[in-house]
Amino acid sequence: MLIWLTDYLAQFDPAFKVFHYITLRAILGVLTALVISFLVGPVMIRRLSQYKIGQTVRDDGPESHFSKAGTPTMGGALILVAVSIAVLLWADLQNRYIWIVLLTTLAFGLVGLIDDYRKLVLRDSKGLPARWKYLGQSVFGFGAALALYVTASVPAETQLIVPFFKDVVLNLGPAFVLLSYFVIVGTSNAVNLTDGLDGLAILPTVMVAGALGVFAYVSGHLYLSKYLLIPYLPGVGELAIFCGALVGAGLGFLWFNAYPAQVFMGDVGALALGAALGVVAVAVRQELVLFIMGGVFVVETVSVILQVGSYKLTGRRIFRMAPLHHHFELKGWPEPRVIVRFWIVTVILVLIGLASLKIR
Repeated sequence: MLIWLTDYLAQFDPAFKVFHYITLRAILGVLTALVISFLVGPVMIRRLSQYKIGQTVRDDGPESHFSKAGTPTMGGALILVAVSIAVLLWADLQNRYIWIVLLTTLAFGLVGLIDDYRKLVLRDSKGLPARWKYLGQSVFGFGAALALYVTASVPAETQLIVPFFKDVVLNLGPAFVLLSYFVIVGTSNAVNLTDGLDGLAILPTVMVAGALGVFAYVSGHLYLSKYLLIPYLPGVGELAIFCGALVGAGLGFLWFNAYPAQVFMGDVGALALGAALGVVAVAVRQELVLFIMGGVFVVETVSVILQVGSYKLTGRRIFRMAPLHHHFELKGWPEPRVIVRFWIVTVILVLIGLASLKIR
């Protein structure tokens, strides 16, 4: 929105042309979302506490979690508010990628909001039935995938890029929609499963979002993409502003979510953030790199699948409890140790993902 104002002001002072640089607007997006989080966070936490919208804790979970009962949740709405305002202020609103990604993020947040509202306000322990939750995710995920497919302007926008190999590119055709659907919905659920400890999900989300912002900027830059031997995707660089806003909002939320948490994000945040990472990765054609950088999310999801499958087939559990972070807790690891070690693993994986930009 402000880019239109700066375009007008540039007629009187050429210095305003600096706002055309994506890098500057991405930085401003980070700072704007961060400031909004700091300002709105305390007010939101007080309101959530006032209305007694607090976390429920599983009886079969680690005993250390019992003290968390009643902690305000649905704090993910803070992230969505900060991201939306920052993006609307600093992004080019004529860019189709911005609208597809932002609307998809908010749509998944709506699914999570309904689930949280039923569980925490209406006191329905089941929340939104799984089939309806998955239906909502499927509709919005498929819609985003289809929108990216039908608006594609160059062949590279629907090709599968294999990292670390400069000449391995697969033309997906209509299969692009199916792959994108699974990436978006799968990542949404993976982040939701990871969101079980204070700060465990949000910082990996921030790190992966920051790295995807780098991919967006490079892929949308004609000369950098050519130099790094990755396909040029016109207009996708604008997603660096969205990723920057996600980084700022995530760090602002972590201020309140760090151990011991003052607020939890709830499904409204986890489902939305996962979908955001998924749809950005699809837009910048880095689904496989997302699989690497989001390795913590992948392993958490696989641990649940293995646990459920093993119990149904053999009656035995592979882990003491799933998702995986609870397994380590029940082994005696203090919660902060689990969180920080998962963060360290994510740093390593993100660096490996970023290395794929040059190693080809």
